[in-house]
Amino acid sequence: MSAPFPQPDLLSTRLRLRLLVTSDAGDVQRLAGDFAVADTTLSIPHPYPDGVAESWIASLRAPEAANRITYALTERSSGALIGAMGLAVDPAHERGELGYWVGKPFWSQGYATEAARVVLTYAFGTLGLHRVHARRFARNPASGRVLEKIGMRQEGMMRQHIRRWERFEDVVLHGILREEWEQR
Repeated sequence: MSAPFPQPDLLSTRLRLRLLVTSDAGDVQRLAGDFAVADTTLSIPHPYPDGVAESWIASLRAPEAANRITYALTERSSGALIGAMGLAVDPAHERGELGYWVGKPFWSQGYATEAARVVLTYAFGTLGLHRVHARRFARNPASGRVLEKIGMRQEGMMRQHIRRWERFEDVVLHGILREEWEQR
């Protein structure tokens, strides 16, 4: 079953956002499996076992993933995988939740911000969503800066909301409405 939403390639100045394919699995395992990357996410395992990347990529085509759009972030010039960005869409409420990870060799180069801007344009323009939100661990201020740069406002904090690797994490919620995006 294919997703009810079109998933065209999206382009920015430096990036091509495209479907993840099985041949990306080795790069996904190497980049996402870095402890520094896994440590800032809820569900990326560390160590990253063999076969998990292939299973994850295959799961993106499963019926259960019909309301999830997941892109490979790649460099336009080289095609190198940088990370992944997804949008979980709730059609009934015309909203989406943005999530992403970027491989450590690509940190602090503006890739997450650039990709997120393109995904927000797609979410509000093509999909017609009313709201997009994102959550991050409070101890990940770099992700907070990305979300602020794309116009999201910090809306609140859920104290000790998530348990990750034997510690409870504060989770910060950010959001943006279509009208706010259009005014930018």
